[in-house]
Amino acid sequence: MSSLKSRRNFLFNLGSLAAATALPVNTLARSLEPSLYPPVDLSYFDKSITPAPPMIRVGYHAITWGGNDLQAIKEIGELGFTGIQLRANILKDFGDKPKALTELLQQHKLQFVAMSGGGPRTNEAEADSIATQVKNATFMRETGGAYLQMTDSARPKDGKPVAEDFKKLGRVLTEAGKRAADMGVTVAYHNHMNTVGQAPDEVDRVMDAADPRYVKMLLDVAHYTQGGGDPVQAIKKYRDRILFLHIKDVESPVPAVAGEQPKAYRFVELGRGKVNLPGVFVALKEIKFRGWAIIELDSVPDKSRTPKECAIISKQYLQEKIKMKI
Repeated sequence: MSSLKSRRNFLFNLGSLAAATALPVNTLARSLEPSLYPPVDLSYFDKSITPAPPMIRVGYHAITWGGNDLQAIKEIGELGFTGIQLRANILKDFGDKPKALTELLQQHKLQFVAMSGGGPRTNEAEADSIATQVKNATFMRETGGAYLQMTDSARPKDGKPVAEDFKKLGRVLTEAGKRAADMGVTVAYHNHMNTVGQAPDEVDRVMDAADPRYVKMLLDVAHYTQGGGDPVQAIKKYRDRILFLHIKDVESPVPAVAGEQPKAYRFVELGRGKVNLPGVFVALKEIKFRGWAIIELDSVPDKSRTPKECAIISKQYLQEKIKMKI
């Protein structure tokens, strides 16, 4: 009986060895090695990742203070905003001492979100336009700024832009965007009245002419409205390209004022113009936008108010009507 059992064990072991030798060498080696990791329940990976919820951070533009940037920084910080946009004229005072600006903004608990860098002008050489933006991007890098706003002032005075205008602007934006990206700064094109990118179809052509890898969109909801467009639809259309926004309002037509030249439109505090601001914020939530919305007011519309008082009006509108936390 014991000899029969031994014979069975011998045949079983021989069969196991034959089966093992039929496997590829690597497979056999792996089967003999201990597992590096414990078993994992892969069913977790069958579940889709929930998109991050929308998160809109609200900052304020110093342009309303008309070049008095030190006062703007102080008062914007006092109002509780956490981000600020400055214009390139800041280089006049801080161009050779970027660290001082960084420390000043930190003192007032402000993040340097963006700088308005201008853009190509009529008959300006492309190389000169690009060099200016490289200088601006360098300053942004040295101060810890995030975004460089570009626009243009190259709209023909005698009519609508032609194909070459869009191509040229697209080349300058793309090359400036590449150079800025090398420094960790992102370029965004700012739609604007009296520029090549004024009307919605013109904005489309500018964005088509610029490389989306290097040029994003700064959507100004008031300029887009005044240019004949619907900013709500623009948000949905450019949902994957919007970098940040200018939240502002526009009044048109403008009530006549004695002793002043009549104006076709003027920018006003939030809630005092015709921009569909509630719709704008609904659309931003629908696309789950995560980024900066900069309140902008080019100048004080009523000279009896100060820039800070104008900012308070806009802040209250967002808090009371849009239910946003500043």
